[in-house]
Amino acid sequence: MIRVLIADDQSILREGLKMILSAEENIEICGLASDGKEAYDMCKIHNPDIVLMDIKMSNMNGVESTKLIKRDLPDIKIIVLTTFNDDEYIFDALRYGAIGYMLKDSTPEKIAEAIRTVYNGGALIQPDIALKVLDKFASLANYKPEYKIVDKRISELTDRETVICKLIGEGKNNGEIAKELFLSEGTVKNHITNILDKLDLRDRTQLAIFVLKNM
Repeated sequence: MIRVLIADDQSILREGLKMILSAEENIEICGLASDGKEAYDMCKIHNPDIVLMDIKMSNMNGVESTKLIKRDLPDIKIIVLTTFNDDEYIFDALRYGAIGYMLKDSTPEKIAEAIRTVYNGGALIQPDIALKVLDKFASLANYKPEYKIVDKRISELTDRETVICKLIGEGKNNGEIAKELFLSEGTVKNHITNILDKLDLRDRTQLAIFVLKNM
């Protein structure tokens, strides 16, 4: 059973999502929060598998809540719910550890699919939002400071791990990386696990951001 906590400051949306998702097989709603602070507090009590996190809330927004939850309860996975115009929040939420990004007007089926994808170890960013994230990545990649400070943790990577990092930075998935390097997908997955451990990063999204900043 996938235990889900819903955080949104609109009660009609909270209750609607609860009603719809409770009807899905293997999904259980373990809590409802009306702001980011309440979401953080409820996560400490209920320890959900997934949080559906509204980005704009009073008292504490979804970005700050994501930061606190991932700091103190790193195993909880966060899917951010947003509107198309929330550009300024998208990159920060990913930087703090959100693993999924969905538009609020997504169909219930898409949201349920996202929950299952993230629960099973995947990451999910809807195409329209992904374009904005890629634009941000591109601006980082094109920024050439006069003196670039390279993270010292990079020196701990093997040559093979460095190549895999760069391919992840290009947006390639495990299957594409495996094909290019003549490896099995399982071997690629093991390399990525080792890379995340060496760089002290939580997930693939943070790794992609790290690569674009440092490699």
